Amino acid sequence: MSSFVQGSAFIDEAYVPIAEAKISLLDWGFLHSDATYDVAHVRNGKFFRLHDHLDRFYASMQALHLSIPYSREELCSILSHCVSQSGLRHAYVEMITTRGLPEPGSRDPRTCTNRFYAFAIPFVWIAKPGASLEVIISERQRIPSQSVDPTVKNYHWLDLVMGQFEAYDKNCESAVVVNQDGNIAEGPGFNVFAIKDGMLTTPDEGVLLGITRKTTLEIATELGYKVVEGKLSPQAARAADELFATSTAGGIMPISKVDGKPIAGGQVGPITQQLQERYWALHKDARYTYSVNY
Repeated sequence: MSSFVQGSAFIDEAYVPIAEAKISLLDWGFLHSDATYDVAHVRNGKFFRLHDHLDRFYASMQALHLSIPYSREELCSILSHCVSQSGLRHAYVEMITTRGLPEPGSRDPRTCTNRFYAFAIPFVWIAKPGASLEVIISERQRIPSQSVDPTVKNYHWLDLVMGQFEAYDKNCESAVVVNQDGNIAEGPGFNVFAIKDGMLTTPDEGVLLGITRKTTLEIATELGYKVVEGKLSPQAARAADELFATSTAGGIMPISKVDGKPIAGGQVGPITQQLQERYWALHKDARYTYSVNY
């Protein structure tokens, strides 16, 4: 059996089995969460919207004064090779840039040598196909946008993780947290959409502008639905005709219960199902895919 069967990583200009991937204990990415990252996925041997992920990754690095010595073409090749080396046809592919290590004795981030890492592992699902999510709406507040820009993908997740533990304590799968105004922000790794009277609403403040979120907005508009990016109160979410989450780790995922009460009778709503089907169909569209050379 190949040593790469569980995944492949790119570290220090070399490809290693995921089990052997290591970073320095002194890397500020580990010590300070001083890093940015992005996650793309491969389905049936093809990346989906890889260049959208690369756009966001490079923009995030620029916002955080980080850089890597690789062009977009070289980065595509690195990510693709991680997948092909593992042999995975369905993969979760992450690219990471950390602040790295400073000069000895320095606390000046300008002296740090930024580090780049990448890996491909078997696909990670928030909710598998055919499954739905049961969530709570936590009163825990997401880190304010004025403190940490949520459009720059980051590892500041403790508020989201504590929301998850709150959900577990209530025998629930996951949680969404709110912003400083008490409106819904996002969940751990997913955006939220509510449907009421055929209109879709998704939060526009204090959230990561997810690639799956973007795809959903495009699909819904193409299908003729009215879409609003704005405030989504907990009351509006609980009263929705349909509710769903979007993420690279699962696509469009119906939310069947909120705070223990069913949404859409606990079933997948018709609009959610229509959006789901169109989302997965796009994975066969050459405009959105990048093939892995195995």
